[in-house]
Amino acid sequence: MSEDPSPTVFLAIYIITFLIGFPNSVLAFCSCIRKIHSKPIPIDIFMLNLAISDLIFLTFLPIKMKEAADNMIWNMPFFMCHSDLFVYLLPVYSSSLFLTAISAERYVCIAFPVKYRSPKRIIYTIPICVAIWVLVAATAIFVYKTAYMDYGVADNTTNQQTLVIEPQRCYSNFTAKQLTELLPVLLSIAVVFFFLPLLTCCSCYINFIRILLKLPLIKRQRRLRAVGMALGTLLVFASSFAPYNISHLVGFIKKEIPKWSTTALILSTLNASYDPIIYFCISREMRSAIKVVLRFFSRFYAYLKGQFTQNIK
Repeated sequence: MSEDPSPTVFLAIYIITFLIGFPNSVLAFCSCIRKIHSKPIPIDIFMLNLAISDLIFLTFLPIKMKEAADNMIWNMPFFMCHSDLFVYLLPVYSSSLFLTAISAERYVCIAFPVKYRSPKRIIYTIPICVAIWVLVAATAIFVYKTAYMDYGVADNTTNQQTLVIEPQRCYSNFTAKQLTELLPVLLSIAVVFFFLPLLTCCSCYINFIRILLKLPLIKRQRRLRAVGMALGTLLVFASSFAPYNISHLVGFIKKEIPKWSTTALILSTLNASYDPIIYFCISREMRSAIKVVLRFFSRFYAYLKGQFTQNIK
């Protein structure tokens, strides 16, 4: 299907994403739970769901590490390839929608501050989260079924003989029949899960910045930090999801999976290590939790250094 970059590159990115993303996502999850327990607001619920999405992805990321370490050859039981595809797609789709919901909340917070503080808004937030998860799960299942429709069976050009793939790879070598079904689905997914959310995020953050710059009572430092967070979130959203979703558009036009689509997908993987930056900028509890962890490691390092110095003496 494609000429992939070196598996070493994939493995390095997977490891970096896991090492950065997993501990920070755990911290974000705990911080959101603590804040929701004390004083729940809609944006914290969306951030909690984003953290859950990242943790689902990061928990199964070692499977992708194993695949990359094996030179992109699938040496694990093949049923795991099927489940891995589902788990891999689920957080990619859900992250874009929850980031969009967070951008909308940031806009509502500054445009309608009185309504934003209404406790009734929590009632609407939970069904929105449930609807997002249902939509994402249904989409991932549909892509899964389309991708593996008649898997291992060639089309009429191969006289309906069993397709032998050596070496065995996961999610590749589609038949013409599979591509006919899969490419329109991928284009629809790109529209629903990227292009429309991107327009929504841009609209929300542009208005957010416009209103913020007109408020004289907010300190300049805080205002600049909020503007930087908004622009940073848009940059993360675009850099993480644009290449892979553009590959869906190109694939639909060319009637084939682009050779660089796998490379583009790796940028979506990096999103799990970018999201903690958003947690850090938005959540005071997240910043406090990171400070506590850093203080602990600093004291632990000082203790080990002291013990090492005593042993030398």
